[in-house]
Amino acid sequence: MIARILAPLALLSAPLAAQDETAAPPQEVDFETTLVVLETTMGDITVALETERAPITAANFLKYADEDRFDGTVFYRAMHLQWGEPPNGLLQGGTQNNPDRILEGVPHEPTNETGLSHTDGALSMARLDPGTATGDFSIMIKDQKGLDAQPDSDDPNLKAGYAVFGYVVDGMDVVHAIHDSPRDPEAGEGWMKGQMLAEPVTIVDVRRVEPVEID
Repeated sequence: MIARILAPLALLSAPLAAQDETAAPPQEVDFETTLVVLETTMGDITVALETERAPITAANFLKYADEDRFDGTVFYRAMHLQWGEPPNGLLQGGTQNNPDRILEGVPHEPTNETGLSHTDGALSMARLDPGTATGDFSIMIKDQKGLDAQPDSDDPNLKAGYAVFGYVVDGMDVVHAIHDSPRDPEAGEGWMKGQMLAEPVTIVDVRRVEPVEID
C-alpha cells in the first residue's frame, strides 16, 4: 500500500500569486548542500540536498541513505500532466510505508519558510498530513509551483504545501527515461489510477558523493 502521496491535481493546478514586477532581482547566494547519488537500474541521478535551507527534511533523507533504507526500493509512480509541453509532471519513489524501512515522520518545512520552490528537478517529500513525511519523495518534471506553500489559503493542505529539500544536478535524462516508462492503466487507487509504473525501476543504492581530494 502506498501510504504517502504527493501532488493532487488540485494543488498542481492551483493559481500562483502574482509576482511584483517592480521588485529587484534576487542576488545569488550560495547555501550549504550535500551531494547524493541515486543509483538506479536505468542510470544514476545526482542530487544536491539543501542541508542549510531545509535542514530537517534533508537530514531525514540522509539518514535513510546512510542506513541503506532506500537500497532496493523503487520508483513506482509517474504522474503525467496533460497541460504544458511534455514531459510534465513528477516521478515518485521510496519506501512505500514499508514498516521495516520507515522512520518516524519529520516536522514539515514549508517553502515559504525555506525559500525553496517546486521548480524543474526539485525533490519534494510525499506526505499525508504535514509532519507525516517519512521515506517517499518525488522529483518535479517542469515547474510545479502549485505545490509550494500558499500561506494565504484557507485550505490547510494548500496552506502547508509540500517540503522541497533538494534539486537534481545531474541525471535528469534518467529521471525523464524512468518517467516515460510504461504505466499500468489498472494499477493505483482513486485519482492515482493509471499512474503506477508497470515495471517499477529499482533504486539500487543511495549514497553520499565522496569529496574529491586535490593534491
